[in-house]
Amino acid sequence: MPAELATSLLLRSAATVTFAALLSALLIVVLRPLLVRYALARPNARSSHRIPTPQGGGIAVIAATIGAFYAAAHFSPGLPLFTGPMLTTFAAVILVAGVGAADDIRSVAVVPRLLLQTLAVALVIYALPDELRVVTFLPWWVERVLLVLGGVWFVNLVNFMDGLDWMTVAEVVPLAAALALMGAAGALPPEGLVAALALCGAMIGFAYFNRPVAVLFLGDVGSLPIGLILGWLLVLLAGRGHLAAAVLLPLYYLADATITLIRRLVRKEPIWQAHRTHFYQRATTGGFSVTEVVARVFLVNVVLCALALATVIAPSRAGNIVALLLGAALVGWLLLTFARGKK
Repeated sequence: MPAELATSLLLRSAATVTFAALLSALLIVVLRPLLVRYALARPNARSSHRIPTPQGGGIAVIAATIGAFYAAAHFSPGLPLFTGPMLTTFAAVILVAGVGAADDIRSVAVVPRLLLQTLAVALVIYALPDELRVVTFLPWWVERVLLVLGGVWFVNLVNFMDGLDWMTVAEVVPLAAALALMGAAGALPPEGLVAALALCGAMIGFAYFNRPVAVLFLGDVGSLPIGLILGWLLVLLAGRGHLAAAVLLPLYYLADATITLIRRLVRKEPIWQAHRTHFYQRATTGGFSVTEVVARVFLVNVVLCALALATVIAPSRAGNIVALLLGAALVGWLLLTFARGKK
């Protein structure tokens, strides 16, 4: 890449992240009094917080992400950001955010909630290019059905994992930053690069208000659409031949949420009910502080991002296998550490 073009890309990227962060923080300041009044999360037996705390910060995060995305499009003519597929994708993001907002204010029944989430994910998958393939040996329609099902699970697991101050920040910021770097290297289309930058900045703007002890939570209005955006970016990444990187990036969230779900199914527990049996929750019960938990998650995510970047920069079958094994070992170590607690 010529030096002049690289400098221009760096400046535009920094501007997008900065704008998204500032817009997110400003919207939070404006919205917080309303959230205190109408969207207060009161602690219960399954909560990690002890005092009533407003939720709904995700409204600012998602608004800032979309706002920064289209601001970048305005100053980068030629980028395919106002196309039908992108409008469909963001319509789906707004739909699932609306479902989350309704659930934050007044609980929504499981069936309609899942149906609306499935509709949102199906819209995103429908908007993908027809030629995009992740698992080429499967029939096209089978792959698309599996992507919808996997997308619904991914949206919900991001929601399930949003149970500690800074937890989602520790997950999304490094993942979005790594996705942006991969986009700059050509592993994502331009719209994926810009969306990753915007989401990263918006989460940075939210991070100040969510630091332990948090004065604001994301709420379902934030965690659900964040899961949808991340899932869309990971599918784009896998569709460009980087399946190993798409698995490595969210590997801690995938492992914690999926193993916990399987364990609860085996025990015949009602999986739709809130609980405190995720590995990160068991870590706090076992003596780890919130800061100690999220710091470990953040550091593991940084290593996973580095492994994923290595598979993108120097792709090879052997290298991908080694990176996946190292990532799995690292995540396994973290899960065991959390399960054992402090001794």
